[in-house]
Amino acid sequence: MRIAFLGTPEFALPSLEMLRESGHELAVFTQPDRPVGRHATLTPPPTKAYALEHGIPVYQFEKIRLPEGVDALKAFAPDLMITAAFGQLLSAENLAISKYGCINVHGSLLPKYRGAAPIQWAIIDGETETGITTMMTAIGMDTGDILLVDKLTIDPDETAGELFERMAVLGAETLRRTISALEAGTLVRIPQNEAQAIKCPMLKKEHGKLDFSQTATAVHNRVRGTNPWPGAFALLDDVPLKIHKTRKTEQPVGDEPVGILKGSAKSGLFVRCADGWLEILELQATGGKRLAAKDYLAGKTLEGKVLI
Repeated sequence: MRIAFLGTPEFALPSLEMLRESGHELAVFTQPDRPVGRHATLTPPPTKAYALEHGIPVYQFEKIRLPEGVDALKAFAPDLMITAAFGQLLSAENLAISKYGCINVHGSLLPKYRGAAPIQWAIIDGETETGITTMMTAIGMDTGDILLVDKLTIDPDETAGELFERMAVLGAETLRRTISALEAGTLVRIPQNEAQAIKCPMLKKEHGKLDFSQTATAVHNRVRGTNPWPGAFALLDDVPLKIHKTRKTEQPVGDEPVGILKGSAKSGLFVRCADGWLEILELQATGGKRLAAKDYLAGKTLEGKVLI
């Protein structure tokens, strides 16, 4: 089948690789190269790098719904379009180009967690289950008919980055089954229940700010859900302190104020939340390296200081 693959980050790579290995004729449509890192080095999207390595044509557009994007898709004349974390909304003109329409590989159990960061928000919200939904792309944010669903359990200490990797692999398998059903003529479309829809916004840096007046579970989930980006943080003496990894504890609590720290290089570092103590396992001071909390505390103490 002749397939236009619209995808950008690492999440899309297993699906793209599956399509290539299955023998489909491909072209990759992706975002422009972006500056990355401290030196703002212009860097291609992962899907572009993969495509160039394997001799797949690549087209990059800031907005594929503009005439030049529409013309490029029409010139390729795909039988099917597939999107996987593409990062742009498609127009009705885009969606009308291919014979079989456009299938999206989405990282949630739709209609829950429509939007740009479904994997992260599922963790932040304390969900214990998520999955991949393939759907027919429609005008609107993740509103199209559901095709196939594969579920996945979220581990209680799993970070968004770790879950991303598992979800990407699952996404390729769900997409493979979806295309097989499409080719066999057995694919069934199920309209979404709008009453069950949950929208999730794109993550911003401020979403990483921790609030210790919440439960230890809620704080732990936000640390997990914002790892690796934008990263969880709190203020220590009015200076941001990044918190990369935490662990729930069963330590008894008294009348300590929320946000107060206790511990040592020997015992570890703990912060008081609304209903208990949360252990801080890895942290990073501004301008410093990421360290285990016990290493960070070597030769210093945070006992009695307060995170806000």
